[in-house]
Amino acid sequence: MSDFSRLQHKTIQQSFTVQYQYPVLFLRNSFALDNSSLSELIDNRDEQPKILPVIDEQVVAKQPQLAPQIYQYMQHHKLDCLPAIQIAGGEACKNDTQVLDTIYSAVEKHAIDRHSYILVIGGGAVTDAVGYAAATAHRGIRLIRMPTTVLAQNDAAVGVKNAINYNKRKNYLGTFVPPFAVINDHDLLDTLEARDKRAGIAEAIKVALIKDRAFFYELYSDKDALAKFEQTAMESMIYKGAKWHLHHIATSGDAFEFGSARPLDFGHWSAHKLEEISNNSLRHGEAVAIGIALDSIYSHLMGYIQQNELAQILILLETLGFELTHPAIYQLDVKQALNEFKEHLGGRLCITLLSQIGSGFEVREIDISVMQDAIQALQLQEYLNWTEVA
Repeated sequence: MSDFSRLQHKTIQQSFTVQYQYPVLFLRNSFALDNSSLSELIDNRDEQPKILPVIDEQVVAKQPQLAPQIYQYMQHHKLDCLPAIQIAGGEACKNDTQVLDTIYSAVEKHAIDRHSYILVIGGGAVTDAVGYAAATAHRGIRLIRMPTTVLAQNDAAVGVKNAINYNKRKNYLGTFVPPFAVINDHDLLDTLEARDKRAGIAEAIKVALIKDRAFFYELYSDKDALAKFEQTAMESMIYKGAKWHLHHIATSGDAFEFGSARPLDFGHWSAHKLEEISNNSLRHGEAVAIGIALDSIYSHLMGYIQQNELAQILILLETLGFELTHPAIYQLDVKQALNEFKEHLGGRLCITLLSQIGSGFEVREIDISVMQDAIQALQLQEYLNWTEVA
């Protein structure tokens, strides 16, 4: 008998729980010297932490006073602020590995350890990429996110995901690491172009459609104010959108997406592919708006939602100024896009559809011929006839 066969099989079943907690602040004028919100987050001053600002260069171009203002603020509050790094904004930063090298080099040069902070200021793509760098340097440096787009404030930057693209595959490399804190400073949105303000509203519509009927009808009621980006309507939309995303992370039982269900990705299976096909000429939120329209039409064609509900969804999207047709739709290979999304989910397809406004449900397969009919309805703008019933 071999020595191996005489060995008794033994197993240690390891199990432990880690609790995560981080604040998400909603405010204005973060870097006013008398505003202590940011400085009070630094709770380990006895360890003499360093703070490395990483700023979206598009933000700096529109707000050139920001970098000096940050440095003055840190000096005033006796915080060790390192020279700010500027990186390209938009999806380009997630495609460029040099961005990671720049941050890793700064971490090494300035001896930034796990008790120090990276302060990232930028849109969702920037917070994604810098979050990935922060999560992987020293196995995790404290990250404070200050998102500067509507989409990032109500969705991308408040959660636990960080990622970069690889080989033109969106979010192919990434981590699930919660930030140390998130500061949603609404003043940072003031210089955004209308297109970027609008794009972020798509994620609020998405979460309202699958989670909160009352929130959807609040958005529907405020659609004209939102189309003009009026402050009260916008801040309410951002707050409630962010609150729902945070609620889902905390209560879904699958915060790090070990399973295949991703209900908050309603409208996203096609959106990811449309962004790729368009070479990112479509903003993420613009692609999501098209994806929402597409999956809502499919839900109606399959008999899940009523025509008047579909009409209200489409009216809201169109009133806000979303273009629901785009050349990329003509190139969308439904089967390929679904297969890639399935791989992204972990090998099992799970698509969220609507049973009614405010309620989503999951399916494991899509009728490709019906989805093609939905695409055709978008291409030919057949949906315009449906909006007359709302």
